[in-house]
Amino acid sequence: MNTRYSRNRIYLSPEEQKTIKDCPIFLAGAGIGSVIAECALRVGFENITIIDGDQVEMSNLNRQNYTQEDISTDKVNALKKRLLSINKNANIKIHNCFLTPDNVKEYVSDHKIAINALDFSSDVPLIFDEVCQEKNIPVLHPYNLGWGGLVTVISPEDLALNSIEKPGQKFNEVKMVEYASSYLKFWRTPHDWIDEALEKYMKEKSVIPPPQLSIASWTVAAMCTHLLFNIATNKEIKKFPKFYLSTIMNE
Repeated sequence: MNTRYSRNRIYLSPEEQKTIKDCPIFLAGAGIGSVIAECALRVGFENITIIDGDQVEMSNLNRQNYTQEDISTDKVNALKKRLLSINKNANIKIHNCFLTPDNVKEYVSDHKIAINALDFSSDVPLIFDEVCQEKNIPVLHPYNLGWGGLVTVISPEDLALNSIEKPGQKFNEVKMVEYASSYLKFWRTPHDWIDEALEKYMKEKSVIPPPQLSIASWTVAAMCTHLLFNIATNKEIKKFPKFYLSTIMNE
């Protein structure tokens, strides 16, 4: 047997393979999302919609699924080309634009699962979650912690990320990482390396994006793909305020 998914056997049944093939995924953000998209496609998710208005930059190449030849090209076009080079029959839809409060409902409709890989530079990521909850669409939130990956799932019936907002502070990626670190300390499984990285980042004088590594991008991609599979096949998952963390730093 030499079919595309023959090596998925035992781990995935033929019925599960068919289920994920037909499961429409909406990927908001083609940064870390670019790595998630390839991992999901290789497992068998063949219906993926991607939205992003950014172009590839040199600083993306340390962790995102692009090459030097892609620099200055639109991320969604480069990513679609990459995905179709892996599976030319996959249904890859792209929207070369940014999500806004006005167009979220239009783009996210008719999808079963969403991935929120947007930058928290505006209220759009939280609005995206709200719309997905209204439409009964679970949302995966991936975070690149450098030496480890963090993923939480916002379900239609449970809490949203802004439930951990502190008075006078808007939610962003750092707040989620701080929350996760506090949670781990509460359960007596502290990860000091996370706090050390946060402290160094907060001391940086210029306002720049957080540091990220390819290690976490690929770790998060694997975690998200496993969660996509579990959700698509109706298996149990942890939902926010719980989360998944994968790292070898505390070994």
